[in-house]
Amino acid sequence: MKVQPAAFLRTTLPLDLSVLPTLDSGRYHSIWLPDHMVSFWPDSIWTPEFTDLATASPSPHRHLDAMAVAGAAAVLTRNVPIATSVVDTVRRHPAMLAQTALTLDHLSGGRFILGLGSGEAENTVPYGFDFARPVGRFEEALKVIKLLWESDGPIDFEGQFFSLHHARMDTECHDGRCPPIWVGAGGPRMLEITGRYADGWWPAGAWSPEDYAQKLGVVRASADKAGRDPMAIVPAFIQTCLIGDDAELAEIVEAPLVKAIILQISAPELRKYGHEHPMGEAWRGFVDIDPGVLTRERIIAFCQQVTPEMILAIVPHGGPSQIAGIVKDFCDAGLRVPKIMDYGGMAGLQYGARSAAKVRAAEDALMRLLGQPVGEAA
Repeated sequence: MKVQPAAFLRTTLPLDLSVLPTLDSGRYHSIWLPDHMVSFWPDSIWTPEFTDLATASPSPHRHLDAMAVAGAAAVLTRNVPIATSVVDTVRRHPAMLAQTALTLDHLSGGRFILGLGSGEAENTVPYGFDFARPVGRFEEALKVIKLLWESDGPIDFEGQFFSLHHARMDTECHDGRCPPIWVGAGGPRMLEITGRYADGWWPAGAWSPEDYAQKLGVVRASADKAGRDPMAIVPAFIQTCLIGDDAELAEIVEAPLVKAIILQISAPELRKYGHEHPMGEAWRGFVDIDPGVLTRERIIAFCQQVTPEMILAIVPHGGPSQIAGIVKDFCDAGLRVPKIMDYGGMAGLQYGARSAAKVRAAEDALMRLLGQPVGEAA
C-alpha cells in the first residue's frame, strides 16, 4: 500500500468550499471533516488581547454539522473519498448514523468513510449528553450500525445503551458495499475494538513512531484474533506539528493559542518528556477540555507555566523537510495515510496565511523521501 496524504476541509465559518476542486485533483487520499460543537481553544484567550485571530472570527466555536458539510462535499467532488474525522457515538444515535452514512455514500457514489470515535467532554457534557461509559456505548453503537447495514428485514436488539424493536433499514449499500468505518482510538480497549470492527484507524496520542507501531500492532493482533485481515485496516494519522524556521518558531511558541496545545496532552504523557502538566497530575488531555469552564484566570496561569521547551519537547517542529523526515519515520512504522497539520497557524493571522503552503511543501518533501511521485494518486 502506497503512502498518500489526506486533506482537511474545515467545518467552521466561514466555510470555504472553493478549495474542493483542488482537493479532488488526485493529490489526496481523502478529505477529512472534523465534527465538533466547540473547539479545543478556551474562550478566555480567543480575544484580541491574546490573538489577532479573534479580529477575523468572533469565536473559535462557529462549527457546522460535519455530516451536512460532507453532503455538500460529496456532490461537489467526483474522485476523492469524504471522511468524518470523527463523529462521536454519544451525540448521535447509531440508527441515525447508519442512515446518514448510507445517504452520504449514495450521494458520493460510494466515496464516504464513516469516521467514528467515543467522544470528548467539550462536545457532550455542556449539552447534557450522557458521557458515562463512552467506550462501552461506542462498541455497542458499532454493533447496531453494522446490524442495520447487514440485516434483511426487521431487527430486534437489546443492549445496555440501545434497543431496536422490529427496526429495519431497507436502504441498500451503494453497489452492495457498505461504507468503510474508520475509528479514532488510542486506549487499549478502543484499539481492540478497532481491530474487531474497523476498516481504518486514526490513533489518538501516538507521540512517537515507536508508540504508533505498538498501537498498530495491538489493532492488527485484535483483527487477526477476530478472523479479519489485519493488513486491510488502513493506518492513518494526524501529525500535529509546528512548521517554520528558528526565528518563526521562537515567536510561534509564545502565542497563547499555541501554548493551548498542551491542554490536549495528558499529564502522564507530558511527564514522559520531563515536564509536569500545568493543569495537574490528574489531567487526561483532550477528553477533559471544556473551553466554557476553563476560566480566564486558570488559562492565564496555565499559559504562564507553559514553556517553549515544554511545547518543543512533544510537538514536532522545523522546516518542511524536517517535518517530512519525522512523518517518514511514522510511515516506516506502518502509517499509510498521513495528515500534516501545522498548528503554527494558530500563532496569528500572518502565520495562518502561510500555513497551507508550508503543509503542501512538507507533503511534497515526504513524497520525495518515500521515492513516490509528488501528488500521485494511490
